[in-house]
Amino acid sequence: MTNKELADIFTLVADLLEIKGEVVYKTLAYRKAADNLTSLGRDVNDVYAEGGLKALLDIPGVGKAIGEKIEELLTTGKLDYLEKLKKEVPSELAELLQIPDLGPKKVGLFYSELGIKSIEDLKKAAEDAKLRDLAGMGAKSEAKILEGIESLGRRSGRLPLGEVWPFAMELLEMIRKIKGVKAAEVAGSLRRMKPTVGDIDILVAATNKEAVFSAFTEAENVARVLGKGEVKASVEYHNGMRAQIWVHEPARFGTALQYATGSKDHNVKLREMALDKGFSLSDQAITNVEDESEILCASEEEVYAFLDLPYIAPELREDRGEVQAAKDGVLPKLIQIKDIRAELHSHSTWSDGKGTILEMAEAAKKRGYKTLAITDHSAGLGIANGLTIDRLKKQREEIEAAQEQLGDSLLLLHGTEMEISADGKLDFPDDILEWLDIVIASLHVSMRQERKKATQRILKALENPHVDFIAHPTNRLLPDREGADLDMDKVLEKAAQTGTALEINSNPKRLDLEDVYARRAVDMGINLVINTDAHAPEHMDFIQFGVATARRGWVEAKNVINTWTPKQIQTWLNRK
Repeated sequence: MTNKELADIFTLVADLLEIKGEVVYKTLAYRKAADNLTSLGRDVNDVYAEGGLKALLDIPGVGKAIGEKIEELLTTGKLDYLEKLKKEVPSELAELLQIPDLGPKKVGLFYSELGIKSIEDLKKAAEDAKLRDLAGMGAKSEAKILEGIESLGRRSGRLPLGEVWPFAMELLEMIRKIKGVKAAEVAGSLRRMKPTVGDIDILVAATNKEAVFSAFTEAENVARVLGKGEVKASVEYHNGMRAQIWVHEPARFGTALQYATGSKDHNVKLREMALDKGFSLSDQAITNVEDESEILCASEEEVYAFLDLPYIAPELREDRGEVQAAKDGVLPKLIQIKDIRAELHSHSTWSDGKGTILEMAEAAKKRGYKTLAITDHSAGLGIANGLTIDRLKKQREEIEAAQEQLGDSLLLLHGTEMEISADGKLDFPDDILEWLDIVIASLHVSMRQERKKATQRILKALENPHVDFIAHPTNRLLPDREGADLDMDKVLEKAAQTGTALEINSNPKRLDLEDVYARRAVDMGINLVINTDAHAPEHMDFIQFGVATARRGWVEAKNVINTWTPKQIQTWLNRK
């Protein structure tokens, strides 16, 4: 039994306990154990073999009760506690918790009142209008459940980029240290920095295939080997992720990496160009169609150069006009992480952040930033300890004191992340918004409104002269929660009219604004901001994912306010 399989069992236990109405600390204990097993980095079977139950108790979040359950699962393959729990609460009910905005209390209600055990049961009951008369329900709640079931069917099972990336970087570091490895890179959608990723693809240039395959398949965190051939090996890790490597001789690495990076449509364009020159392009080589002689490419640059093209960055390779732009010599000079000089959306302990104002400032300085905006939530988002006007005024005193301590090393801006209410109103009156240095407006509640109403909320915020930019416009959460259903054409048009910027939120669970809309925004002359929405000092490291999203949207540094000097930013903020 792998770490992931154990974690799945404890997650199921937690779900069933929640549906049963068990005390929260008990469910949290199982969830914490599941998280720590997933991220353990070692095979829990090895831990147990080394020291039995005592060794299991050294795993963070594993106490005696849970340790004994792990021991039972490892030695018998089953858990008596779970079997007894299933007799009280059918295990199928846990599947219902996947439906957006459907909590354990409602699941328990549907089961006890209507005997609903499955998503199919729930869908039929909602379609037959049987839910609306239950306590706490109604026609709108019923419709919302049907929308949630529909959105569930659109899920891909892929993982957020930010969850996969750190693990993939650890794999690369390990592979690059293997004797005989000349180069190693991630490929596929991960290298193109798509918002969600399936398996991890890695291309390796090496003089000793067997050494690479052995190190890859025999690594301590490998749960099982899924396959191994002449060129490729695939494994599954204890955390549930899967990876595959292709090992090529160094002279063929360029064509192999280009091919494996994709996208499929981008590669088709390149193959057509090669055929026009009398050559076929594959992962192995560029081959003369007539005499079958090969041109080997050790680097991707050589592949593009053979086709008389400049190098095309992986983030652009989606067949969205990048090949023609390369032919015409008009590829964008894409923004880079080093271009970012400011963080304009951050939270402190005044609302739901984990760092003080000074701690957030020090994190910004460490990155070489020159401007930091403290933008804690407004009162309307009570769940995030949003600030009232009185607390906002007291916060100004702390920001001014911090600014005095920081001197000229960093400009602190006092702002707010203003909640856009369900009817489009903003939390604070205009005189308070005018008093603040910077004002962000964003959606967090009533996410399932129909398109016209949801869009109108954003448009109303864009029309307010004190709103400087809209943060994470759709408020999506990857991979499971869809964003608000917005008419992005109207949102972009209004932003262009009012001179209001739009944010690319770098949190890997958001990456919102999406790349396609970022590109359209730039084409329409709309300024962008790329922020981390940092709720802790370490969250500022998320910037790489926001920049990657911007690069996928053909964004250049000149299009992004965060690349400006403090004086330029202040001038822009005072433009209205």
